[in-house]
Amino acid sequence: MSKRKESHIIRPYGDATGDGQVQVSFTLPVVHDKRAEGAALQLAGKMGLEPAMVVHAKAMGPHFTFFVVYGRCSHLVDLDKVVVIEREFPLLSPKEVGTSVKRTLQRPLVVIGACIGTDAHTVGIDAILNIKGWAGEKGLEAYKGLEVHNLGAQVSVPDLVERAQHLKADAVLVSQVVTQRDAHLHNVTQMSAAFREAYPAGKSPVLIVGGPRFDETAADELGVDRVFVKGTTPGEVASYLVHQLCSTPKKKSARTKKKANAR
Repeated sequence: MSKRKESHIIRPYGDATGDGQVQVSFTLPVVHDKRAEGAALQLAGKMGLEPAMVVHAKAMGPHFTFFVVYGRCSHLVDLDKVVVIEREFPLLSPKEVGTSVKRTLQRPLVVIGACIGTDAHTVGIDAILNIKGWAGEKGLEAYKGLEVHNLGAQVSVPDLVERAQHLKADAVLVSQVVTQRDAHLHNVTQMSAAFREAYPAGKSPVLIVGGPRFDETAADELGVDRVFVKGTTPGEVASYLVHQLCSTPKKKSARTKKKANAR
């Protein structure tokens, strides 16, 4: 029996293959009435949904209406043009992480984490750092060979830099959940600039950021080493730290030199 050849040009699937049917939801700043539903359909048409229908509309207070619209999308997706960040390092077990750190650094790998700015949502940073972890994996505090400092929420950028210098941090993990008006992007670019100013070239800690609204391809733009997105596990972060700090001669020699100077 011949295998079906997979197409690289695809469109959304609703009731039947290739029918282009999609469902979208949004809120308009209008009173819930027939004119509001007409506005929702007009917007759906401009989004490329034709024909479209309002399948749900509900007032959100006196001046807003929430809509769910269902319709056919005419746009196609070329899978050959999809750009993603492929993991370039192997996933290691906690034991392998500890062994690699001990063998290469011959000291604990120091990690600090925080939510910066006004962000008080510590669920993300706690899931990665705290010993209880998440998704069936223990956090970095449970890893032998890692020295973890969770600074918590609403940490200012100057305080983060100061703590990193005081603890001789190898890596700094920053979680950002609050994203209104792109606050997460502003906070991270401010943070990366502060570390570049505070450390000699090539001597700053590995900077890692994560959160639900980050683009994993934007690390260079943000001035950080790595962006982790929603669904990242503690094991992925630990494996990346080993990849960066226990495999890269530049990073390793910089840390070794700092240790030697401390003696």
